[in-house]
Order: sequence, then C-alpha cells, then structure tokens
Amino acid sequence: MVPRREPSTSPPAAVSGAAQLQLLKELLRRTHLSAPSDVGEVVADQAASIGASEVVVYLIDYEQTALMPLGRPDAEPLSVAGTLAGRAFRTTTIVRAAREAGDGERLWVPLLDGTERLGIVGMSFTDGTPADETLAICERYAHLVALLLVTKGAYGDSVELTRRRHRMTIASELLWALVPPLVFATDRLVVAGLLEPCYDNGGDAFDYAANGNTLSLAVFDAMGHGLAAAGIAAFALSAYRHSRRGGCDLLTTYEAMDAAVGEQFLGERYVTALIAELDLDTGRLAWISAGHPPPLVIRDGRHARSLGAPPTTPLGVEAAVAPTVAEASLEPGDLLLLYTDGLTEARRADGTMFTTEGLSEFIVREAAAGQTAPETLRRLRHAIVDGSDGALRDDASALLVEWGRDTERMLMPQTVL
Repeated sequence: MVPRREPSTSPPAAVSGAAQLQLLKELLRRTHLSAPSDVGEVVADQAASIGASEVVVYLIDYEQTALMPLGRPDAEPLSVAGTLAGRAFRTTTIVRAAREAGDGERLWVPLLDGTERLGIVGMSFTDGTPADETLAICERYAHLVALLLVTKGAYGDSVELTRRRHRMTIASELLWALVPPLVFATDRLVVAGLLEPCYDNGGDAFDYAANGNTLSLAVFDAMGHGLAAAGIAAFALSAYRHSRRGGCDLLTTYEAMDAAVGEQFLGERYVTALIAELDLDTGRLAWISAGHPPPLVIRDGRHARSLGAPPTTPLGVEAAVAPTVAEASLEPGDLLLLYTDGLTEARRADGTMFTTEGLSEFIVREAAAGQTAPETLRRLRHAIVDGSDGALRDDASALLVEWGRDTERMLMPQTVL
C-alpha cells in the first residue's frame, strides 16, 4: 500500500508555465548532441529546474521482473512485484508516497513510448506536496524522456545493456532486433507480444503492423533451436514483411513465403506460421495456418474457444494441403490470442503440460480481473518461466489482441486522457 502522507505545512510545490516550457526545451537542447550513456544524467540534472531531486531513470529488464537503474551503479534494481515503482510500471499511473527520509514526496512516474512500457522514473520533491500542475509536467517530462531513450538507444549500447541481467545468445540478438515493440495501442485496439526465453530464444518470432483499418498479425516457429533456427525464422519474417508491404493478400503472401523458404533451404528446414488480418472497422478476421495452432478467442471475458480451420503445410515443405483462408467475426470486447506451441507445452510444477485449456483459463482469469493485454502476457510469462506454476521447455511467442474493449486508455499517460 502507498504509505499514508501527513498533511504538509509547506505550500504546495507548483511549476509555472514558463518553467514547464523551459524544462522541455532544455532537455531537447541538451540531448541533441549527447551520447546514449549521458541521457540518465541529463534527465536528472534538468529535472532539478522544477525542484525535483533524487532523480533516477529505471528501465524494465527483458524478463519484465525488475526495474534497472540507468547509469547509476549506486542505485539498486527494484522489483516489479511488491514495490511502489513496480506498481507504477504495472498500472502505468503515477504512484506517490511520503519520502523515507525527510519531508516531501517521492513520485514514481511511468516511462511510456506511446503505450510501450519502458520503465519508470523516480523523483522527489522535498518542498511540500507537489501541486497537480507539477504532477502533470512530471508525467509529460517522463513521456519526453521515454521518446529520447528510444531514439538515443539506437546509437549505443548503454540503454540496451541496462535492460539485460544475463548474457544474450546470438540467436536472441537476431530475433529481438527484428520483432516490433511488445506493446502497441490505438483507438479500440491493443496489441501485446511475448518472446521467450528472452535471453535464449532460437526459432520463434512475431510481427504485427497497423495500416489504415487493417491489423496484420503473424507468429513463426522455426524447426529446431539456436542460431540456425533463428536464421530461418528471421528469413520467414522478412519474406512476410516483403509481401505484406508489397500489397499482397494472405494467400499470395503464404505462397511467396513458402516458395522463398523452400528455395533458400531446399526442404531441409521448415517454419510453421500463422498469418492473419483483422478488419478494425468490422471485426472480420482472416487467417492462414501453416501447420500452426489455431487462434484462440476469449469472449465476454469468460468464454474461450479455438477457431478451427484446416491447417496447410508448413513453410518450406512440399505442399500436401492446399492453403485455405479461414474467416471468423470478432465482437467488440473480444480478445484474440495467436501463439506457438511452446506455451501449451510448458510444464506445470507436477510435470503435466500447460495445454490449450490451461492457457485459455489463464487468459480468462486475467481478463476477468481487468488486466490489460501487456500485463496479462507479463503475468503469463511469470507463471510459466519464473513462477512455481510451470517451466518453459521450448521457445514460445504470442500476440494478444484486444479489439473494441476500450482498454487502450488504461495504457496512456493520465494527463492526455
């Protein structure tokens, strides 16, 4: 629980409009020529202009269990579970608490790149309780910091290395460089992704793209494990994007991907895949399953069912079954899950498989509890990898889509609602 705050005898800390504008302008000015490793220090230094102290930027680690301090070897990582900082990350809201030492408040502010949860920034105000105007500028400041971290992170390794608690395999380096961000949201839509094991994935991948009123989705599971499997998964994903960006329909895309994998690997390797398109206006879902588990739909937060359709041959295997485009209609509020069999084949503590039924029950339970799609997949990852519920025996990837559920605003900074 948030510690109870005693009424402050100091006047509320407020930030003038001119000071707010100057804060953002100076941060942009100072980071134009800064190295990625300098961002954390500049962020802390500049926040002092509005009275903030003890400023630390924390980035979420790849396992999504800890918040790692950026450029601060004197600061300890913070757990996502059971801490105020973790609550700010999980709920994407500012969490306020009395400072442990002295007067004033400690704020934990989410770092959001759009709706992608990058971490949090902790900052203290020692001169009384921050006014609402100050909270708003802190939130907007954190939003700008998140954008800078994404931009500057492309030019060095400090941001990336901060997120890592273990050494990553070459195969995982390849796949993480290709997959899109784990969270995306727009009006009436939320997409969340999962890629495990995060440091040693060697064959699974996912992709999505929102273009106009169409959401394109894909999950891949390459034969084998390790760098060879990651290479063919990366090749299949690239072939998929090549066709999608060329304006091809699902059937033409499957045929082009199948031919490319077959020609490149001469039938020695294959990839199972599921490619899909969701009409965001009507809810019409179309997909082709290339030897892949069928999509799973959760309706009313209670009922889960697999969308059955005849699967066609995996990519790169001489066709034995002609590809078929399956169709279904989603209803507003539905959740759609695309996944690889690494999830359903995960082992529980008693050695039994997680199964499709267990996966369905988990998603239903989290939906009933009001969890958003990214938080549901974070909890799923914890249950099958970190928790006592089970263990992951194979690579696993997933995409969880919320359509017309009106949860996208739960992922937004509160000042822009």
